[in-house]
Amino acid sequence: MLRLKPSFALAILTAAGLAGCATSSIDMAPESPDHPWQPKTDSTGAIVPGPATGSAGSVLASNYQLPANPALAAVRPPPTLSQSHAYELAELIDLAESANPLTRIAWNDARNAALAAGITKGAYLPQLSIAAMGQYAATQGPNSSAFDGSSTNGSGHGATSVLSLQWLLFDFGGRAARVEAASQGSVMANIGFTAVHQQVIFDVSVAFYTYQAARARIATTRQGLDNAEAIFAAAQSRYKHGIGTVIEVAQANQNRAQAKLALVQAQGVESNAYLMLISAMGISPLSQPMIAVMPARTLPSPVNDSIERIVSDAIARRPDVLSAYAAERINFAKVKSAESEFMPKVFLSANGAYNTGSSSISAVPSIGQQLPTVNLSGGRYGGSVIVGVTIPLYDGGLRQAVLAQARNDADSASTRLARSREEAVRQIVTAQNTLQTSLAANAAASELLSAAQTTYDAAFDAYRQGVGSITDALLAQNQLLVAKNASADSYSGALSAAAALALATGSIDSVAARSN
Repeated sequence: MLRLKPSFALAILTAAGLAGCATSSIDMAPESPDHPWQPKTDSTGAIVPGPATGSAGSVLASNYQLPANPALAAVRPPPTLSQSHAYELAELIDLAESANPLTRIAWNDARNAALAAGITKGAYLPQLSIAAMGQYAATQGPNSSAFDGSSTNGSGHGATSVLSLQWLLFDFGGRAARVEAASQGSVMANIGFTAVHQQVIFDVSVAFYTYQAARARIATTRQGLDNAEAIFAAAQSRYKHGIGTVIEVAQANQNRAQAKLALVQAQGVESNAYLMLISAMGISPLSQPMIAVMPARTLPSPVNDSIERIVSDAIARRPDVLSAYAAERINFAKVKSAESEFMPKVFLSANGAYNTGSSSISAVPSIGQQLPTVNLSGGRYGGSVIVGVTIPLYDGGLRQAVLAQARNDADSASTRLARSREEAVRQIVTAQNTLQTSLAANAAASELLSAAQTTYDAAFDAYRQGVGSITDALLAQNQLLVAKNASADSYSGALSAAAALALATGSIDSVAARSN
């Protein structure tokens, strides 16, 4: 009969227990694909890891609502804003740049990239470490011979202190390439920080212009309602004097109801535009800053410069192009770093050790390229200073594969840079065309508004005098409303198009400057 040693049996049981632990946590997952997960919560209401509390019953009675965590119910308080001050666009942009979480995230990313560059520079400095080790050894066993038998007992103890220094002296540009890559990464992060601010300025500006257009629509719809009320009153007066019909009164009343609906819809659009402006600023939706009415501003004149000159002046300062250029330099530096791995490295290593007690040690560990040997016994000192060269000979093609990857990445970075330039040209040309179209549309809308106002005044006056029809008056009133809305929308669109061109050319800060 095979008998297992107790130690061997214990090892088998331990292994079996550990194997069971690997699958024992499956009950932390939902137990059924068609029933909700019922998590456990602690005393604060937070969800804690562990098995579910149990089945939720039938599918129809299932509750897919997760437990509420009270700690997450607190909403960040809105920034302190004056409720009696009407904020201009420049003030809204300043508030957005300081309160928007995106700008803080980009700032932290830029700081981390700068710290990463500092970390890589640390490779030029020596590495110094200290270690302390304690030893205890005991031996016991029989010693027999043909003449007699005996047993031996022995023990030793002591402590060893080791100070190690490792300094890479020369590596054929490997560290310099890594520092260059990290430094360009910092430049890239700083460019991204600026790009985030430019995007915030653009988003707030466009949202502000959209809100102003929605606000103007309320004014025009209210005026349209007043006009509808005047036509309705004129229809009633004509009917009372026997020169109108009940159909005219009904048509005028219908027109007035439509004007009321248009006003309600315009108020809804204005509320949504206000929330979009708050969202673009990145502040709490509970904030309710008063927005100043935008004063009449002269629209930008059509650009007379050729599109080639606009592109040549703007493409070199766009954040995406500058970022792509920095990325290209990062990958070129990585190629140099990978090439340096084929070259020798010169290093300096020094160790100092002190051993006490009755133990002995033949080697102490060291950082870096080698394991120096220091023979110590009793209470003795030991140390070494080594200047050496390491030459890589064979690694199964690992360095060659890394170099090939670095070269591929560099080629892709160069391609992305060329692509970013082409995309920048496309965006600038598109933004320029949009601005030209918007300016032309605004000019046409202004002419339409003037003509529609004249038509409405004449048609309404003729109807009141009994020489015009109500159909003409209603049609003129509705066309006047359309013309006013078109004028407000085209004005806002022209301002937004100018902001888009400024963003495309990398000069969006000019929009903020003009808003002061």
